[in-house]
Amino acid sequence: MFYFLSQFREAHFGFNIFRYITFRTGMAAFTTFVLCVTVGPLIIRKLRKMKVGEVAKRDDCPDLDQFQNAKEGTPTMGGLFVVGSIVISVLLWGDLGNHFVLLTLFTCVYLAVLGWVDDYYKLKGIGRRGLTKRTKLLWEILLGCFIGSYVYFNPTTSTQLDMPFLKDAIISLGWLYIPFVAMIVIGTSNAVNLTDGLDGLAIGCVLVVSITLAILSYITGHIKFSSYLFIPFIADAGELTVVCSAIVGASLGFLWFNCHPASVFMGDTGSLSLGGTLGVLAVLIKKELLLVIIGGVFVIEAVSVIMQIISFRVWGKRIFKMSPFHHHLQLSGWPESKIIIRFWILAVIMALLALTTLKIR
Repeated sequence: MFYFLSQFREAHFGFNIFRYITFRTGMAAFTTFVLCVTVGPLIIRKLRKMKVGEVAKRDDCPDLDQFQNAKEGTPTMGGLFVVGSIVISVLLWGDLGNHFVLLTLFTCVYLAVLGWVDDYYKLKGIGRRGLTKRTKLLWEILLGCFIGSYVYFNPTTSTQLDMPFLKDAIISLGWLYIPFVAMIVIGTSNAVNLTDGLDGLAIGCVLVVSITLAILSYITGHIKFSSYLFIPFIADAGELTVVCSAIVGASLGFLWFNCHPASVFMGDTGSLSLGGTLGVLAVLIKKELLLVIIGGVFVIEAVSVIMQIISFRVWGKRIFKMSPFHHHLQLSGWPESKIIIRFWILAVIMALLALTTLKIR
């Protein structure tokens, strides 16, 4: 909304400030943080009054109950004010004429609704654990195919993959790009969801990833920076910096309440939405492959679950005491705070490694 005030810069030079991405990026982060910190307590009290609390008991791993019992009854579905603050901030500070901004907003809300239904089903005891895996997978595939189709059929976008560490190596997937994007949406949304098992773990890593994507979005949308670094220039990508900064502010605002010991959990409402949105952001700025490095912590968590399932079904044995990997570390005697901080450190290291690929080509 404020972006359109820049059209009146001829009437007064002060309106010109709303044209700059850097200014709106900072304000978007500030807005989401303030919204989360001010509205958060109201929503947390409302959720507590409605008894929308975490069910900590795990039938599949009773040994974990000794760590999780303290979390019993903690309000969940805090993703409502995370996603809400992001949407409001982007509507205020983003260029709503930018198709990339609209796509990411759609993704954010779409997956938030899907996650909310899943959380609601769990709390109401509809189904053993909320929506069935097939149902969630179907809706995620539909979203991924929609985003992939948009990129494939839009003449201003590309289905070519930019290869990290290599200057001139480009892979063109053609129509296969559509299922490829669907895999990214499924993978990122569920990876963040799997990581969201300890206080502040997932949202701290989301914070690091969103800062990294904000830097990459700005560089990708800047013709001089992108040409200097030999990465594809995408004119509309710069505006995604505002979206990324909104996620940064929301992450900091939610971490205010989600740090150990957590006052609220974001539930699937937040984790599915944030994960899928980060995936789509990477798709739109052509950093699909680099996302594996940027979101290294989420990859580790997801791969640990896959390895555990394959090992148990094929050999009848478990590789880890429990998956995702952070629960294995818990059962191995690691304090929760140590796991969280070390995963955050790993997320920062992976983000820095990803940024170095801009020059190592």
